[in-house]
Amino acid sequence: MAEHEEKKHEESLMDRIAEKIQGHDSSSSDSDNDKPSESSIKAKVFRLFGREKPVHHVLGGGKPADIFLWRNKKISAGALGVATVIWILFEMLEYHLLTLVCHLSILALALLFLWSNAATFINKSPPRIPEVQIPKDPVMEFAQALRFEINRAFAVLRDIASGRDLKKFLSVIAGLWVLSIVGSWCNFLTLFYIVFVLLHTVPVLYEKYEDKVDPFAEKAMHEIKKQYAVFDAKVLSKIPKGPLKEKKKD
Repeated sequence: MAEHEEKKHEESLMDRIAEKIQGHDSSSSDSDNDKPSESSIKAKVFRLFGREKPVHHVLGGGKPADIFLWRNKKISAGALGVATVIWILFEMLEYHLLTLVCHLSILALALLFLWSNAATFINKSPPRIPEVQIPKDPVMEFAQALRFEINRAFAVLRDIASGRDLKKFLSVIAGLWVLSIVGSWCNFLTLFYIVFVLLHTVPVLYEKYEDKVDPFAEKAMHEIKKQYAVFDAKVLSKIPKGPLKEKKKD
């Protein structure tokens, strides 16, 4: 009888231990479920311009993005070096494009001509000049892409000029005004070179320090939205609305 009671006591004790273990496991699993996942935390992090993809995808991916982000340092440095040489030739040395093309063509033709004729006297094979042809498909693709972008720009300008979106109108006017000021400081070639250098420096620096840049950008965007809301309440809301916008509301 005593042995039977002792067995019951041991069984009840084991049952209590098992229940405690199960309760601990369930509570730990619930706490793990309550914890936000790493992906959800990353999704809530503010990213500049509202992007959700890496910088490489934002730049279009492929070889252009690799060049801008210095994935291949030799190609990126070569492209930046060529652009720098061109800018020095045309801007600092005041070389003209037609003069440069003619001088390079003269030099190349003279070297090839002399090499071809000298090869017969020194018993060496003449230089193999490759046949250069412009392929049709890439040119057509580039023309179609350029046509699409130009038509989209015309559509945006038409939409802005119709008076439907005052915010977009003011943004474009401010952008064109800033661009006109920059254009008065330097010519088109210098402006193009500056943009080219920025494309080779800003994206790679941002990709490296994006965790530090994005919090400052979030604060700046919040302050800009705050100031715009004040400007909208005091100025923009008092401007009479255009007929297109009134008809749209009716």
